[in-house]
Amino acid sequence: MVWVEAVGWAGSVLLIISLVQTRLLRLRVLNTLAAGVLVLYNAVIGVWPMVAMNIAIIGINLVQIVRLRSARHAEGYELLEVDPQDEYLRHLMRVHEDEIRQFNRDFVFDPAAPDAAAFLVLRGDETAGVVLLADGPTPHVAQLQLDYVAPKYRDFTPGEFVFERSGWFADRGYTKVIAAPGVDPHDPYLERMGFERRDGQWVREVT
Repeated sequence: MVWVEAVGWAGSVLLIISLVQTRLLRLRVLNTLAAGVLVLYNAVIGVWPMVAMNIAIIGINLVQIVRLRSARHAEGYELLEVDPQDEYLRHLMRVHEDEIRQFNRDFVFDPAAPDAAAFLVLRGDETAGVVLLADGPTPHVAQLQLDYVAPKYRDFTPGEFVFERSGWFADRGYTKVIAAPGVDPHDPYLERMGFERRDGQWVREVT
């Protein structure tokens, strides 16, 4: 039966696609879908050990998906201020340069500027992201130069911690955060982080 072979190939392709994902939640979801397709395929052709194995994989993935989703908003992050010319920070910028340029084509940051500020977003002993800031055009306004999240943490909310829970901006007297010029005017990430489009730029009030 041609359709049975097509189902088997579709499940195999989806399984391979799931294994090359860098985002953990997406990997688990795609892997679950692949296992479901392969359960159907192996049940039709009567390979019951493979049916049992894929059912077990589905169960394991569902448990992990629940755990990952429950940890998305966990208070597990820390904000560590570092010197803008810190060697580890410069290393991270070099390693992720291509991806940073992909999402921030006009990115410019002067680490020697007197108002430059840099932070590492940490989770345990891992670096989940990098935040670079400078003073904005008016007092009490911070300009967001870069908010980079490592691929592994993009299903989570380090940005939510930075802007809503860290208290860093309010503690330093900022009342507003604006995104640097040239940021994508349709950026869904900034919208999720509470930024609004005003007069052609992304703006977030500090609460």
